[in-house]
Amino acid sequence: MKLSFHAEGLNSPLEVEISSLIVAGWAGRDRHAIEHHIEELFAIGVPRPSSVPLYYRVAENQLTQASHIQVVGDQSSGEVETFVFQVGGELYVSLASDHTDRKLETHSVALSKQICAKPVAKGAWRYADVADHWDELVIRSFIQEGGERVLYQEGTLASLRPPLDLIAGFTGGAAMLPEGIGMICGTVGAKGGIRPAPSFSMELFDPRHGRTLSHDYTIEVLPEIS
Repeated sequence: MKLSFHAEGLNSPLEVEISSLIVAGWAGRDRHAIEHHIEELFAIGVPRPSSVPLYYRVAENQLTQASHIQVVGDQSSGEVETFVFQVGGELYVSLASDHTDRKLETHSVALSKQICAKPVAKGAWRYADVADHWDELVIRSFIQEGGERVLYQEGTLASLRPPLDLIAGFTGGAAMLPEGIGMICGTVGAKGGIRPAPSFSMELFDPRHGRTLSHDYTIEVLPEIS
């Protein structure tokens, strides 16, 4: 899947060919926070993970930078996460939503992640430019609910494993993510519980430099025919 990013300091778009997509699940640093998210999902019928973190494989053609996705049935929802990839020996960070079918998730987490598109922002930062204050970065998301824009998720990246740790866990020790692989790096809990919505807005905020990566998308529900 070919993605195009506007990255600070580059005069032309950063064209990236992603041939393998990894979703790092249960990526929290704090075991209590991980347990909270496990219980949050268990409450809607999702089985407990076999280990943490887990690295789910998802088809690369599920990546999209569109502002609209389609899903079957009304039981899916987004999750704001950082998205990292390597180009020319440089690690970059962007933003993605691990949009997931919650009904299918009660049967298989891996299948529930595969069945939904994964929206990705069109902006990116060099990881080197945020590495020294990574824990200060804030991810947040908003949903449309009752005609209002409602804060759905918010937290600093201090609550999640750093991307180099997740990369090393996936590669077996190497902190370099091979080119062509994109990794979605974990999320924070939903305020008020996990629930579907007709639109999803997500942000990665850098308070040190006062800048934000963002992406909005709408969700069209297709009928679930049996």
